[in-house]
Amino acid sequence: MNEISTRESPPARSVETVTLEIRTLQHQAQQMLLSYAIEIGRRLVEVKSLLPHGQWGDYIKEQVGYSQSTANNLMRVFEEYGAPQQSMFGAGVNSQALGNLSYTKAMRLLAIPADEREAFAEEHHVEELSTRQLEQAIKERDAARAAAQRAEADKRTAEQARAKMAEDMGLLNTCLASAQDAREQAMQDVARLEAELADLKAQPVDVAVETVVDQAAIEKARAEAIAGMQAKLDKAREKQKKAEAQRQEAQDQLEAAQRKLEDQAKAEKRANLPGDKEWAQFELIFNQAKDHANQMLKLLFHARGREDQDTAQIMEKALMALSEQIGRCAK
Repeated sequence: MNEISTRESPPARSVETVTLEIRTLQHQAQQMLLSYAIEIGRRLVEVKSLLPHGQWGDYIKEQVGYSQSTANNLMRVFEEYGAPQQSMFGAGVNSQALGNLSYTKAMRLLAIPADEREAFAEEHHVEELSTRQLEQAIKERDAARAAAQRAEADKRTAEQARAKMAEDMGLLNTCLASAQDAREQAMQDVARLEAELADLKAQPVDVAVETVVDQAAIEKARAEAIAGMQAKLDKAREKQKKAEAQRQEAQDQLEAAQRKLEDQAKAEKRANLPGDKEWAQFELIFNQAKDHANQMLKLLFHARGREDQDTAQIMEKALMALSEQIGRCAK
């Protein structure tokens, strides 16, 4: 009895130690679940190919107790993650980075294209994320991708608009040159007709109308000649006026097109029209950070209204530390 009582009892284990063991076992179980899901999916694919047409639905329900969606998920897990060789115990995953995932995370990652999945898992350390964090990361990736695509589309649209405006300006320049030529011609015609009319008025009667012998007829013919010349001059002046209006309109349109082109260039410069995923993702996270900052400020204001200021002081220190860290990154 004395010998038994003198034996040392095993050291007490801490909560942290036991918790670590639980999490390790959970992770190992999840990995094993993925491996078995792959192997089940492999065999479902095989048996489906062996069954006559129309018997698949009855088979999975009666023989293995799966719903159609469950069977589809298992087969897809095999097709997306399964290694070529068949396995019963070892990891049957075709990638080391993906082999450490749980079945649930592997299912979530099916939303990522196969050729991008492994890089995404490594970049985001998916193994360390919770399922909710993984879903958020996928959501942010999709949003960033969509934003990048919109930015690229906006860039192409802007480039097309700029090219169209440049083309329009070329046409307007041609129109302006034509209008200027028409105006110059009209001005020359007016000047010529004014000179001819002045000469006609200054000519003696016998020079103006040599064939008329009757004085009244001479005066009448002279008046008619002057009136005819005046009509031609009036018409030429009207043509000059229209040519000037057309030239001015072409000039105004050209200047408006030039301003529009300059405004487009300024807008592109301000927006920078980034078509890369890094900027799109940064913009998305930046906007989310602003929303989170506003939420933290609201919580801080509520904490400041309490009698106990310890929580408010902790929040203030945390925000100051975050601000300093962001400032260092920006530098």
